[in-house]
Amino acid sequence: MRTHGILTLLACLVAVLAVAGAGCTGTTTEPDYVVGIDDAYPPYSFIDKDGNAQGFDVDSMKWIAEKKGIEVAFMPVEWSGIIPALQAGKIDMVYAGMSITPERQEAVNFSNPYWVVNQDVVARESSNVTLEEVLAGKVVIGAQQGCTAESWIEKNLVAKGVMPAENLKTYANTQLAINDLEAGRVDAVMYDDVSIKDIIKGKPVKVIGSVETREEFGVAIRKTDTELLEFMNEAIAELQADPYWEELKEKHNLK
Repeated sequence: MRTHGILTLLACLVAVLAVAGAGCTGTTTEPDYVVGIDDAYPPYSFIDKDGNAQGFDVDSMKWIAEKKGIEVAFMPVEWSGIIPALQAGKIDMVYAGMSITPERQEAVNFSNPYWVVNQDVVARESSNVTLEEVLAGKVVIGAQQGCTAESWIEKNLVAKGVMPAENLKTYANTQLAINDLEAGRVDAVMYDDVSIKDIIKGKPVKVIGSVETREEFGVAIRKTDTELLEFMNEAIAELQADPYWEELKEKHNLK
């Protein structure tokens, strides 16, 4: 998702929530790790109306922090700048539904995969646009900057001459793309399947098809942080073996 951006300007790190061990309340301490997240990627990571980090990945990290006896803070970061922020040491990992891609693997290491998604395509309910027309490059399609949907469209439609480059409109986030879809400024939008279904709830927008990309999510970690990579692989395996993993999936409608 996106290229070079800046940290989202919030007043401070979002809620230091995962505290292991005992006891103190009302105490502010330095977190062991700062976890970079997308602030608008439900159900995996998002910021609620009270400014708190929420989501499947956030809850997963809170569980890991509690079980492993560490403290973490969640920092929303502009998605196009989240890997540069990781490389610069502003955050310690990205745990926010990041697809493992060869391009990203050149810049960072990834944990073992913990989730798989495909790409859904949506259009207005009143529209007759079909998935076949989208894949034939006949419509204007919106996608979030730096996301795998944008990359897939560029590689499979634009680069192959199927679709003119100007038919791809990119946005800072998918909600803005959906707004333009509703307004008729684009004909379709592509985004990760579970998340886009959440975004379009209650809107006059429908899913018209899916592209099976089978993208695997992993936690992104600096290449120099090999101990942290080993730690997170072990922790994710423990989480997935715990009954709480199924509770998490049910809580966030990922079953």
